[in-house]
Amino acid sequence: MKKLISSLFVVALISFYTEGVMAQSYQQGDKLLNVGVGLGTYGAGGIGFGGSFEYGIHEAISVGVLGGYSGRSNYLGSGARWSVFTIGARGSYHFNELLNLDNDQIDLYAGLGLGYRNISWSIDGLGGSIYNNAYNGGIHFLGHIGGKYYFQPNLGIFAELGSGFGVLQAGISFKF
Repeated sequence: MKKLISSLFVVALISFYTEGVMAQSYQQGDKLLNVGVGLGTYGAGGIGFGGSFEYGIHEAISVGVLGGYSGRSNYLGSGARWSVFTIGARGSYHFNELLNLDNDQIDLYAGLGLGYRNISWSIDGLGGSIYNNAYNGGIHFLGHIGGKYYFQPNLGIFAELGSGFGVLQAGISFKF
């Protein structure tokens, strides 16, 4: 975990100090990849890892997929462990043109999605683990709001609030 965060930080610093020509922050035809960490799944805390990939189908709309994993051990000192695996589809509306935002380094967006979540958890008992599969999966509506800051034309950082692999997600953004 510490190595991942350190690596993300180093890439961001290197990108910040290198010069480059900035391109428009979002446009039709862009391929957008976010990879990062998430915090705060299902009110129980935990750390998540995941990402999303979207393709620009319109000057303000992108569609794509997402995936992620989050989990926590020894929740509230009880020996309980849980994990959540999410995959799904998502779409985003990019607000820069609507807001008349002229900064080519910033991309503001919000969107909706539909995802499948597999939730598993266990509680250590006297004879071993007791598993409860009552919440073992299902289809969920997803929503997100976020922003990206591009240090380079194709490299930046992102932060999102919403339902992906954590309530708060942040990491590195790539644009192809």
